[in-house]
Amino acid sequence: MRPSTLRRLFRSVVSTTALGVLLAMPVTATAAPAAASSSASAGTAAADTLQQVTGFGSNPGNLQMFAYTPSTTPAGAPLVVALHGCTQSANAYYANSGWPELADTWGFDVVFPQTTSANNALSCFGWFDAAESTRGRGEAASIVQMAEYAQRTYGSDGRRVYVTGLSAGGGMTANLLAAYPDVFAGGSVASGLPAQCATSQAAASGCQTGPQKLSPAQWGDKVRASYPGYTGPWPRVAVWQGTSDYTVYPANATALRDQWTDVWGIGQTPDGTSTLPGNTTRTVYNDTSGKPAVETYSMAGMGHGLAVDPGTGSSQCGSTAAYFLDTICSTYYTGVFWGLDRDAPGGGDGLPAPAGLSVTGVTAESASLSWSPVPGASSYVVHRDGTKVASPTGTTFTDAGLSAGTSYRYTVAAVDSAGVAGATAPAVTATTTGGSTVRCFTASNYAHVTAGRARTSGGYVYANGSDQNMGLYNVFVTHTLKESPAGYFVIADSGCQAGSSVKSP
Repeated sequence: MRPSTLRRLFRSVVSTTALGVLLAMPVTATAAPAAASSSASAGTAAADTLQQVTGFGSNPGNLQMFAYTPSTTPAGAPLVVALHGCTQSANAYYANSGWPELADTWGFDVVFPQTTSANNALSCFGWFDAAESTRGRGEAASIVQMAEYAQRTYGSDGRRVYVTGLSAGGGMTANLLAAYPDVFAGGSVASGLPAQCATSQAAASGCQTGPQKLSPAQWGDKVRASYPGYTGPWPRVAVWQGTSDYTVYPANATALRDQWTDVWGIGQTPDGTSTLPGNTTRTVYNDTSGKPAVETYSMAGMGHGLAVDPGTGSSQCGSTAAYFLDTICSTYYTGVFWGLDRDAPGGGDGLPAPAGLSVTGVTAESASLSWSPVPGASSYVVHRDGTKVASPTGTTFTDAGLSAGTSYRYTVAAVDSAGVAGATAPAVTATTTGGSTVRCFTASNYAHVTAGRARTSGGYVYANGSDQNMGLYNVFVTHTLKESPAGYFVIADSGCQAGSSVKSP
């Protein structure tokens, strides 16, 4: 009997309701699910639709639980917890975020917690309230109970539980990662706030427009204080932010980067950057083993919302709606960052992942890979940054036409004679040579912005790439910016070791 069949047989009997399509509702109204669908028998969790689940725990945060559990997902699969933003619902996130599409493709379950106007007038998760967002309390405890329920009921792998959220859901995501690093293996914060940025509603708006000017260590201390005595492992964290977000300002992405790189003890100097679709810049910060621990994704010109990319391509997902913005499929790249693509079903007894995937050489324009042969493989499929680039029949591949001084992420899977791809090998990163000359620029804030090295927001200037606050937008404040890699600027007023002379435009 197939594992997926066994899994369906052992699902617990729960009270469920099929969630219909919700119409736009006033933000003070509670989004109520429609009546039970005739396709789901009473008290049984039907697969392949969004279902409400009751009785998942004591529920101290007064939340509602909805779940999407594809019938083909095997036992022991990963679990994703996805938190909506203010004025949204579980159904809106289910319908537009792209998580159900990836759950079908890669084989995992998704839990969609929902808060309502009974908790907050705008249906926001209480990321700013210590009674709701700290370990063992309120909404945070309810969300963890949902994850525990999924492990008991769906057979989800407790070692591979991930949490993601938008805006207020992003703020709650950061708090959950800090308070429950023993529960969540990874997280993704979209247009959100650093953990414990605010501990009262009065302080929340200040965090949104500009979080406190804290050092990375001070931000990291907020995480460490959320679960005193915890020594790791820490969750791997992705941060998604539009540069034109004037609801949750981009400075929050910088604070999140500082916070989680400090927790990991890896500093704030990137190990690589790359350009993705939708004018997106990905910056990678590796752990001591060379595996990405923190990644930031900056979408040039995007406002407040979750980045989606409707379409049928392998790296596309989601649909556009209020606060779901057509830019890039953040859900897809988040899933790749967490490794969910490596758990994708290969079809029946699919081929195993190729062992020994490694980078064997790089030039300024190419990267060479090799891996061990997989018995039964007729070919292999190579993906670069989530996009298929080749189908070699051998166990080596050289990717040409790349940009100098740029990091690229590669995965490889074996393909059988029927054309079915098996499990995906853990990703490796190749960084091409060249293009890494450090340049320094000393100028006024006004000149930095005019030259494209920085941007303005709310009367302040922020360095492109690092998003460091440079002070007021005028001709009187002067800074030295160091550029390395290209397009990534950091404040270097104390000294800048450059490969070229200091420039003062």
